[in-house]
Parts: sequence; C-alpha cells; structure tokens
Amino acid sequence: MSARSATPGNTPSSIRSERVLVLASSLVVIAILSIVTFLLIREHATAQQAATRAANNIVQLIDADVLRNVELYDLSLQGLIATAKRDDLKDVSPTIRHLALFDRATTVPYKGDILLLDKRGDVIADSASVEPRKGNYADREYFQSHVQNPTPDMMISRPFRSRSATKDWRISFSYRLSDDQGEFMGVAEAAMRLNYFSQLFKSLNIGHGTVNLVSRDGILLAQEPPLADDMIGKDFSNRPNFVRILREGNGSFTSISSVDQTQRLYTFSQVGNLPLIVVVALSSREVFASWQRTALLVSGATGALCIGLLWLTWLLRRELRRRHNAERELAQLAATDALTGLANRRTLDETLQQEWLRAQRSGQPLSVLMIDADHFKAFNDRHGHQQGDEALRALAQLIGQHVRRPADLAARYGGEEFSVILPETTTAGAFTMAQNIRDAVEQLPPVTEGGATMTVSIGIATWLNGPYGELSQLLFAADKALYQAKASGRNRVVCAM
Repeated sequence: MSARSATPGNTPSSIRSERVLVLASSLVVIAILSIVTFLLIREHATAQQAATRAANNIVQLIDADVLRNVELYDLSLQGLIATAKRDDLKDVSPTIRHLALFDRATTVPYKGDILLLDKRGDVIADSASVEPRKGNYADREYFQSHVQNPTPDMMISRPFRSRSATKDWRISFSYRLSDDQGEFMGVAEAAMRLNYFSQLFKSLNIGHGTVNLVSRDGILLAQEPPLADDMIGKDFSNRPNFVRILREGNGSFTSISSVDQTQRLYTFSQVGNLPLIVVVALSSREVFASWQRTALLVSGATGALCIGLLWLTWLLRRELRRRHNAERELAQLAATDALTGLANRRTLDETLQQEWLRAQRSGQPLSVLMIDADHFKAFNDRHGHQQGDEALRALAQLIGQHVRRPADLAARYGGEEFSVILPETTTAGAFTMAQNIRDAVEQLPPVTEGGATMTVSIGIATWLNGPYGELSQLLFAADKALYQAKASGRNRVVCAM
C-alpha cells in the first residue's frame, strides 16, 4: 500500500500541542523551583547576617568592657608612678606610703598583683602587702622589654601564668620608670587575672555557642561555656580556623570546629591593642534552625506542587493523545475504503485536485491509471458477494504493493474499479507499472477452488503540458482508455492518445 493511503500518524499540530504543553509545564516547574530556591538562599543569607550582627554586638560589648578596664589599669599605674616620684612620702610610715601608692588600684576588678620594681627587678612596692614580697622579676618578658626599649608608653604583655599557688593565666600592663637623664630606674607593673573574661562571658546569652578568648600565640585563655575540662591553656596556633582568624584579624566565616567537629559560625575581633582575640563561635544548627524548618516546609510544599503540576500535565497530555488518536482514527475512516483498505473516492478526488494544481505549477507530468476487474459482475453473481469481496481485497492488496513511492496514491474508485495517481511520471513509466500490475493479477491464485484466474483492464492518461486543459478531461481520457482495453478483449493496458 502506498504511503499516502496508509494510516496517518500523529499530525504536526497534535505533536506541536503536546510539545507546547510539556514545555510550558516544564518552564513553570523550573520557574517555581528557581524562585523558591532564590528565596531560600536569600533567607539563609539573612539568617547568617542576623547571627553575624548579633555575634558582632557581643564582640563589641566585650571589647568595650575590656578596654574600659584597661583604662582603669592605666590610671592605677599612672597613680603609682606619680606617687613613687614624690619625695614627701619617703619619711612617712610604710602603711601610709602603701595606701598612697596603691590608692587607685582598689577600683580595678579582677586585678592581680600591682608591683613596683627597681632596675634590678626586685620588688620595692607590692599591692598585696605593706611589706613588699621577696622576689625578682627581671626574667619577665615585660621587664626585659622595658630595659631595652626607652619608650614611655604602656606595654601589654603576652599571657603568662602567675607564680602564685593558683598558677592562673594573667596579662600585665607596665610602664618604664626613667630618671631625668632617661636612665632606666625600674618598672611599674599591674597584672589582670584572665578569669575576668570567664565572668564576663557568663553574662552573655549565646545559646549553644561559645565565647573564647585566645592569645595571639594561639593559647586558649578563657571559654564559656567550656567544651572540655582541659581546654584552658591549650595551644590552637596550628589549627586551620585559628590560622585564618589570625590572618584576617576581624570578620566572620563558617567552618567545622576542630574540637567538637560541628559546623559553627565564627565571628572574631582583636581586643583593642591587646594581644588578645575574642572569638564567638555560634552553632550553625542553632543559627539556621528556624530557616531549616521553613526550608523543609516550603520545599515540601513546592515539591508537592511541582509533582502535582507534572502529574496534571501527564494526565492532560494523555487525554490530548487519546483525542488525537480518536481524531486520527476518524480521519482514517474518512479517508480509507472500509473493504479494501485503500484510499476512498473522497481522498482520491482531493489528491487528484492537489496533484493537478502542482503539475500545472511545476510543468511535471501527471499520470492516472484506471483499473477494472474483468467480468467481476458475473463472478459476483456466480460465487456470491462474500467471495467477491475477498477477490476485491486481494486485488487491492496487490495494487497497493506496486505503488511504493510516497507521492503515489492507490484508491478504490468505485465497485470493482480502482485508480492510481502517479505524480511526475511519464506515460512510459505509468505503462510499466500498469503492465506489472496486470501480470501480477494474472498470476494470483483463483479465489475459488477450480475457478478461473482474475484479470484486469487498465487505462492510462498522462498530462504533460497538454493536451488536457482540465482535470476532468484527464480523467475522461483515462476512463476512455480503460473502455478501449475492455473492448479490445480485456486483460490488457491501453494508453490514451
């Protein structure tokens, strides 16, 4: 059967409709997912920014408190130095001299010892007692620095452990004492216990996070709440997070804690000019807990919406396909002869009109074959309509097998008569096909046992820039050639002159 007489597939419009539906649905789903993803990312960034601001506020609060206390230490030392230079105190009692020297030191919280050292490092005045302790501090870093550096500015030492029984961590604030010629005369030094920071940190509410005080050498000096009992004094100088903190100085970042292996948001700052760094480490799980609940809810709702939309698209696509299939079946029924399976008369007339106009435009030949089964009425009367239908189906199948080009069309013209349209085919080409069909029909086995073989008569007419001015004239010429074949004895091919 020719391609044009076969069952039509999905029409371009139906395929286009399905593609548009799927594309539109996919674009909507992509748009929804993109918008929701953008909003969730923005909310995540907002949550992180809010946590960073809160941590920065804590860091600034600590900085302000620490610097305020450093000023008090500075005032205490300045008072000690000024009093020590007074000549009128040399003759007073040790008790009065002690009160005068350390009068301002009583206002300093969490203070350690405040000492006045001579140029050899021996204690000549001690805030802890009227009678100075016996000791030498010439080996302390701050003392050696003042010996070598004549600057009158206050020096802040690196953290160190005290020589007391508690061995607690401290930092010292100190000034160089010089005579009128600038010669080194000693050091005024005040120590601050670093448990001051622990008390300060306890007053802050940071949830499951921690506030840490770390020296620039990487020694953990205070932590609240403590993550372990032996953390204070531990060296973190080689930990990646501390290396980054030391490099950047101030800022924030998210990383995995090397202590408890949890993700934390680190916000950090150096405390004024002190060799100390405050680090607020907030739990990322706590920081993003609210966002995670929202993201879970929104993601679930969005996923359900997208799945529902895709499911509805699939249902609609299935219904469209069913409708297209039904329309295709109806089109097939409307275009196909029910008995033979070839194109029907309506399809034949439409195709003839199209090919006639195309031939007029292109100037290419157009041939028409009219095929009629010989003595079919007598066969039908003798063997019955059922056998006659079987004969017509066999004949139609054979004709269809010989019409192979996509542009060709084999159709049932009516009754036992068939027609073949051959665009761009000359009379010689049409004659060859007609002879092949006639020979093949003659070789068909008899439809009934002992019956005669079937034969056909074929008429051919070809338009090639004439001589037919209208389509009806071409069909009349083919039909006339068919009757000439019948009149000449049947089972033959006749071409119209």
